[in-house]
Amino acid sequence: MHPIPARGRGLALYLAVWVLAGTLLAALLRGSGAVSWPQSLAIALPLSITYAFFCLSAWYVSRSMPLSATGVFRIVTTGLTAAVLSSGVWLALARGWMAIVARRAGLDAADAFAGVSALLFGFGLLLYLLSLAVSYLLASFEQSRETERRGLQVQVLAREAELRSLRAQIDPHFLFNSLHSISALTTADPPAARRMCLLLADFLRDSLALGSAERITVARELALAGRFLEIERVRFGSRLQVELTSDGADDCAVPPLLLQPIIENAVTHGVAHMLAGGTIRIAASRGSAWLSIVVENPCDPDRPRRTGNGLGLANVRARLRALHGDNARVAAAELDGVWRVEIGLPLEGETTTDP
Repeated sequence: MHPIPARGRGLALYLAVWVLAGTLLAALLRGSGAVSWPQSLAIALPLSITYAFFCLSAWYVSRSMPLSATGVFRIVTTGLTAAVLSSGVWLALARGWMAIVARRAGLDAADAFAGVSALLFGFGLLLYLLSLAVSYLLASFEQSRETERRGLQVQVLAREAELRSLRAQIDPHFLFNSLHSISALTTADPPAARRMCLLLADFLRDSLALGSAERITVARELALAGRFLEIERVRFGSRLQVELTSDGADDCAVPPLLLQPIIENAVTHGVAHMLAGGTIRIAASRGSAWLSIVVENPCDPDRPRRTGNGLGLANVRARLRALHGDNARVAAAELDGVWRVEIGLPLEGETTTDP
């Protein structure tokens, strides 16, 4: 369907433009000397409004011959043919309408029409070609917008694929570490290994319940972190202590399992290398426009430097970059035997439900 008649405001604006064109036509008719001002207006305005609907066909002509797929010669010849036919039909209507106006004004209709017929035909031809040009401009604009929309859609799909890939990295990495710990406990402490299996099953059930959720609340994320650390406490006992705090941030939204790689690193590369163990502190706080999450753990300056692919911070940074671009930050540093990771991301509103 034609976009102009489909929208009331667009149709009103379109007809208003044609009223201006009718006023111009009336001035040209008056300048020819064949009719007076009242007669020229009586002739030009109704004819212009009528021709406005003739020129709507230019939109269909432009759609049937897109610039990208049609030769110039065909476009020119078809456009001129449509313009001549429309102007010819309009000229025939103009002759009948001028006869009515001339009869009421007591003029000779044949003389009046003969004096302005060439003007009317040329005016109609010009307006149709102008309508065709505008239709092609609108088609180019719509094509540009469609191309832009598809580009944005591709970017969104690429971002979602990246996020799924990054999320998929977390679960196998976590499972590998957990199964390795269970394997070590099976000979040293079978009851502890059995308890760790049960806790791991509960944790996996809880994490899988997130499904395809893009966001969960900070409260839920901290609860997941606590359950994971409960699993690790089976292995480390009292050597591993945990502090979870939230300052007005419980309802803020974060990607699920965002803290998981960081907490794994805090255990594996922090507490595990401390003879006396230590405390992992996780604190979330909400500002006016930012959510801040800080993870701290003790670390031994003489510990073996980590090997492997550095999944933890790289994964977190990549996920936040895909979601927020440069508006999120992840800073990590070691100071006085404490490894500190701070995540800052813009607030996106509150989450009311969890999966």
